[in-house]
Amino acid sequence: MRSQEGVEYFLAMELMGRYASASHEIIHNAVLGFMGEKPIATIENHHNFAWKEKIGLRSVIVHRKGATPAGLGTLGVIPGSMADPGFIVRGLGNDDALKSAAHGAGRRMSRTAAMKQFCFKDLQDILQKKEITLISAGLDEIPMAYKNIEAVMDQQKDLVEIVAKFEPKLVKMAPPGRRKRRKKRR
Repeated sequence: MRSQEGVEYFLAMELMGRYASASHEIIHNAVLGFMGEKPIATIENHHNFAWKEKIGLRSVIVHRKGATPAGLGTLGVIPGSMADPGFIVRGLGNDDALKSAAHGAGRRMSRTAAMKQFCFKDLQDILQKKEITLISAGLDEIPMAYKNIEAVMDQQKDLVEIVAKFEPKLVKMAPPGRRKRRKKRR
């Protein structure tokens, strides 16, 4: 942050954070429109992001890769997979964890491994079994690619308190084929 490049990077990251937030709002509105509903409350849940914060007497930048803010009283959402529960949480402000918590179940396998191991019928079968309506998703996000969210939540009882638990009924994620591979130059 003492160089022009550092300041520019931070400003660009904040711009991308606002872009991600706006994108999430579009997704949420699409789901609500699909259901014919309106929100009664919203919770912003940035993750894989950096914030300017004070730790003790020092001003620092905390980057939460794989984590989300869990400051004292801070509300957040910690999702499982598209077929597993998600949680609304309230941060406990644990200083030893830099007032952070896991932002989700976390992957058991890479996106590439998931796409090699599973087929779209596997995804349809698990969602149908749990009576979850699929709007869009890629195979790389199949539930079997993720850790057990209940175990993850159990491991962070000192970071957040669970306010509510919710089961998915609709899934709206990036559609298949959203990533275009670059053509190799010859």
